[in-house]
Amino acid sequence: MIKYTGRKQYIEKLLSYKDQDLIKVVSGLRRSGKSTLLEMFRSELQKQGVKKKQIVSLNFEEMELRTFLDDIDNLYKYIIDQLDLSQPCYVFLDEIQNVNQFERLVDGLFVKPNIDLYITGSNAFLLSGELATLLSGRYIEISILPFSFSEYLEARKIDVKNKYLNYEPLFFEYVNETSLPAGVKLRGGGYDKIFEYLEAIYTTIIEKDITQRHQINDKRAFGNIVKFVASNIGSALSPGNIAKMLKQDGQTTHNTTVEQYLEYLEKSFVFYKVNRFDLKGRKQLATQEKYYLVDVGLLNVLVGKDRITDRGHILENIVFLELVRRGNKIWTGTDRNSEVDFVCKSPSGDINYFQVAWQLSDEKTSEREFRSLEKIRDNYPKFLLTTDSFTQDRFGIKHLNVFTWLLGAE
Repeated sequence: MIKYTGRKQYIEKLLSYKDQDLIKVVSGLRRSGKSTLLEMFRSELQKQGVKKKQIVSLNFEEMELRTFLDDIDNLYKYIIDQLDLSQPCYVFLDEIQNVNQFERLVDGLFVKPNIDLYITGSNAFLLSGELATLLSGRYIEISILPFSFSEYLEARKIDVKNKYLNYEPLFFEYVNETSLPAGVKLRGGGYDKIFEYLEAIYTTIIEKDITQRHQINDKRAFGNIVKFVASNIGSALSPGNIAKMLKQDGQTTHNTTVEQYLEYLEKSFVFYKVNRFDLKGRKQLATQEKYYLVDVGLLNVLVGKDRITDRGHILENIVFLELVRRGNKIWTGTDRNSEVDFVCKSPSGDINYFQVAWQLSDEKTSEREFRSLEKIRDNYPKFLLTTDSFTQDRFGIKHLNVFTWLLGAE
């Protein structure tokens, strides 16, 4: 039986902002675990002595709440009537973007004394426009990702303390199935169940969060853009070269439209965009970004089971997501003749460089991967992550086993 893992880092973050005069906004892909996270957080509150009369929790995807979606005045009254406002109260509003004029509701509850407010949404447009202006400086965003490799193993009750454990087959199961919590629970029913689940999530995101919301009529062009980006994770792309690809397929789509579609995919947390950083000029560049997928299991839906993307780029995608989880700001580093996969700025402001390769299979590969880091002429830490069991540091560059690194052991 798969259990739901503790998601310790997110719970700790929510607890650190408890009772602070800030709206807690939990964002992330549909089914990435936002609702369950808040459920676990409410359990923590109850362990601390918070009574049920101090908590209201509403999920606006539930049929029973549909009557409130166009009636925020009655919704506001419904919430307030359930609370004992003589003591601290906690209000949880799940998938709040489904409520018309939700900005007014959020603002009204926030200014009410003794209410600590938590909201979730599956679309980053939740924090754009009027709400961002309304809440400027008054909210903290906690962006949740699907299971890390460590959380995945924990959910499967794999004993990582076993020094003879072979991580490679487990890693392939992790990336070939899904990292989405509910999808991991479906493992017992076979891969077909997982595939159906991923297909349903993707369809909902595309239909509900993107094409309906933004009134996209050319669904064929949009679908081809999604598949093209998914087939090229970790490769430098631009709206221009994507538009050229569409033209070869007989579709005329302007660069600005492609750019808009890519933004919609980012705002729905399907892809993450990484800007290039000029290592010599020490500045961010505005073209040829890279894109990484929120769950590489979705490649089975987007690209097919042959999955065009090679295992090196899949590993790179997983490392990118882990760097995001660890709170880094991330760029891809570029120089005239070389490139480094990730330039990272940690929450404390430290700079680190990461190069990712599946394996140093021969001397030529080893030379290439180390050289990218060697060319960077500064004293910031540099890391090469590979699946090799035996690692060897070189010229101050730390060569680490990527599985050990993903588990946080190094």
